[in-house]
Amino acid sequence: MKFSKLIKLLMILALSFNMFGAVAQTVKYEETTSFYPEKPELDENGILWGYLTVPENWNEPEGNRIKIAVSIIRNWEKNPDANAVVYIQGGPGASAIENIEVWRRHPLRVKNNVILVDIRGTGFSEPRLCPELGRKFMEILAKDQSEEEDELQKASAAMSCKQSLRDRDIDVEAYHSLSVAKDLNALKQQLGYENWNVYGASYGTYMAQAYASVFPEDIRTLTLDSFIDDISHYYTENTSNFMDGLSRVFSMCENDPECNRNFPELEKVYYETISELEKSPITVEVSEDEVSSGEFTFNTEDFKVSVQQALYNKKLVEVIPLLIYEFKNRNDALGNLVKSFSQLLAMDYGLYYSVSCNETLPNNSYEEYLKNAGKYEGLNGPISFYKSDFSVCEKWNTNRPDSTFVNIDITPVQNADYPVLILAGEFDPITPLRNARNAVRKLKDGQLLTGYTYGHTPGFSSAGYEQTEAFINNYPEQKLNVEAFKEEKEIHFATNVARNAGIAKMGNSLRQPDPIFFLPILIAVLIMVFFVVFYTVKLIRKKYPTKQDKVIRILLALCSLVGLIGIIQLALAIIQVLDQNYFILAFGLPVEFKFIFTLFNIFLGLLALAVLFFIIQLKKINQKTVVFSVIFSNIILCIYLVYWGIV
Repeated sequence: MKFSKLIKLLMILALSFNMFGAVAQTVKYEETTSFYPEKPELDENGILWGYLTVPENWNEPEGNRIKIAVSIIRNWEKNPDANAVVYIQGGPGASAIENIEVWRRHPLRVKNNVILVDIRGTGFSEPRLCPELGRKFMEILAKDQSEEEDELQKASAAMSCKQSLRDRDIDVEAYHSLSVAKDLNALKQQLGYENWNVYGASYGTYMAQAYASVFPEDIRTLTLDSFIDDISHYYTENTSNFMDGLSRVFSMCENDPECNRNFPELEKVYYETISELEKSPITVEVSEDEVSSGEFTFNTEDFKVSVQQALYNKKLVEVIPLLIYEFKNRNDALGNLVKSFSQLLAMDYGLYYSVSCNETLPNNSYEEYLKNAGKYEGLNGPISFYKSDFSVCEKWNTNRPDSTFVNIDITPVQNADYPVLILAGEFDPITPLRNARNAVRKLKDGQLLTGYTYGHTPGFSSAGYEQTEAFINNYPEQKLNVEAFKEEKEIHFATNVARNAGIAKMGNSLRQPDPIFFLPILIAVLIMVFFVVFYTVKLIRKKYPTKQDKVIRILLALCSLVGLIGIIQLALAIIQVLDQNYFILAFGLPVEFKFIFTLFNIFLGLLALAVLFFIIQLKKINQKTVVFSVIFSNIILCIYLVYWGIV
């Protein structure tokens, strides 16, 4: 009998050894070349790139293997024994490595190595799970069709994605937070860290808690920026989370004399606009690069999600009253919002649904979700952008046994010995402040930083940088300044805006200048400057004997001067607004710059007069080629203004 038990024990040990050995053989970390070969500034000595190879399904170590993309930003102090901060991005489905520019300059990099991980299925990791799906969703949102039809088409696109993943022999059920936790543990071992500082943002906070619950010994500190405290409420309270933040905007605008004067009865207008868009959506022209049809139709649901997404960003919060009134007034400038939609949908949605339909939606009640939304009568139901996830996941999980869903107990984080920092934004519409306040009371060693005036992920702000650096490097010796965000700039609503839909297009050109695109206007401006200076001097010296020569040169000198002043003032105004709140450019310029549009009207009038005079008096004008070159230079400036849509 004892011999039999001994044999069984030896067999178990052998099996465990074989399994451990199999997993060990399938896990490895290898360095590679830069993920951004087109950006030499990211090829500095302090940045390393690599892939972590792991089993796709950790329960089947000899099965498919996948690659996790990793970027290691080494500390500025060049300390070989520095601690590490590993960053987990949210979504789920967004890339962490795409935020490398932020982390290159982050103060945490002074003393720590910063490790960015594109979780399995996202970004530079291999395979990616349906990165093209966001573009398909954009095409669906752009159509003038019912909410029900949107949901059907979204579900159909998602199921096509899932089928394509299966055709590629990808195990979609292996992509969830528990697998991510095991990936991170394997990466820590491969890089040789005893433990490290874990920083999760948005949905990455849930993955970070899952990781900390399964591998508590890996955690030195835990930072949770825009914190998910209870996955079962993540969807059910979605509408009230949104409306709590928006109600605060309504109240602040009402109590701000300037905002209330420019946008009276903002809350009433918001609900009226929802009702009006139900009857008559707004169709605007957009770039075919964004929507293949060249048109985007804003209906009620697009309006609601636009306002909801604006609560994520402090600068966007400042334009919410303006945004609501732009919808009310059916302004063509709304087409500039489509680029923001594109950024919202720039995720790997195959990973989004693999995770959401596995661990999130199954833990949320659809009935409770509708009940929560029913509290807001004028809203006409929940935001369909989120509501459709229930429909998608119902189809995604067809014929899937309940036993295959992943349920992770994150309560061990509450009693952990390592310190936990929670950051929560005042306006956050998805992971609200009240949840963080409730959760921090349960933590054994928890700190809460309230991101006053901020929305989602307030950790990525000057106060956030300063306090997370103090927490990770010096806590508890250095106490955190829990009032840090009160020292940030207050919310200043964008009011008195001179509308012009073309400003955003010119702003985009200036933010990402193309030398070839700007070469013609640069040459034209130089010719205009030379003409104004050189021929003004000749006019003063009375070098032109005929009246026609004097008149055409006076007209062109005035025209060129006004055009030059206008374009310089416009560029300076855009640069100034980019520094203050670049979202204003989506609608125009602050009213103090309205004179610029008047200058351009004068410029067009003078140009038309000069061209007409040149044609009529052509035979009596000397040096026609020179004069025409100046006229043509002014016409080039006019073409650019028309192209941008400024005139």
